[in-house]
Amino acid sequence: MFVRVPPGARNPSRPPPVSPPVENVHTLERKPQLIRQPPAAEAFYSEVLQLMAESRIQFLVSGTYALASYTGIDRPTKDVDVFAKAGDALKMLHFCKEHGFDVEIVDERWLYRVTRGELFVDIITNMPTVTTHVTDEWFVNAPETELFGAKVKLVPPTQFVWSKIFVQDHHRYDMADVAHMILKCHEAIDWRQLLSHMELYWEVLLIALLNFRFIYPSERHCVPRWLMDELLERLHDQKDIKGPGRRVCRGRIFSPRDYAVDVDEWGFSDAVGNLEEQYGE
Repeated sequence: MFVRVPPGARNPSRPPPVSPPVENVHTLERKPQLIRQPPAAEAFYSEVLQLMAESRIQFLVSGTYALASYTGIDRPTKDVDVFAKAGDALKMLHFCKEHGFDVEIVDERWLYRVTRGELFVDIITNMPTVTTHVTDEWFVNAPETELFGAKVKLVPPTQFVWSKIFVQDHHRYDMADVAHMILKCHEAIDWRQLLSHMELYWEVLLIALLNFRFIYPSERHCVPRWLMDELLERLHDQKDIKGPGRRVCRGRIFSPRDYAVDVDEWGFSDAVGNLEEQYGE
């Protein structure tokens, strides 16, 4: 039975404690062996990452290598992903080009690339289907590690979860990464910051946390009680209010291709609001 939280109780005068620094995560101290690449790929990644480090332009390693550093999970990968602010990504491309690498802007909305033949390092500035752009905040307390002989910083656990939580496509589904990060790094996640990032999509955060609770029933304590109370209170408030009149499909935030039929053929409006669509008649 759901217990309604009294008004004001979900924003207590004394906020929950701030998560401890990322450096305390025990998996970082173990420095597990990362995925082994073919010699040519390893040489390329080493050159690019060391060059990026020499540039003094800020970037954060993410993707499979960050996951391996935090959790010890090894799995094959075709590239190295780094995050950077949009302006810094352009500076990074220019710097790498000056040092003899091929570079390209794959999609100016979110993806830049340093290449050599079929090898590449992706520089990501934003997530493609939702506004999750890199800011200075991402670099605060980012832990350092060594990768391919270069000293680099990892995307912090909070931003790692935020960047993965919307990747729910027929061909790629990253919720296992989210669950594993919560399991291994819950003490280093800034839960209040994550909630702030997810305000507009709080239901997505609730789904991810329920998913974690189902996967690890003995580890439910890893998610703060105050956060579950807050999200469930919102759900309780929502059910008492009539739903929106406009038929909207927000599935395209997860996967534009999987939910294209909803917008193209079934009469749903897209995830992003259109004032002319609503009031232009």
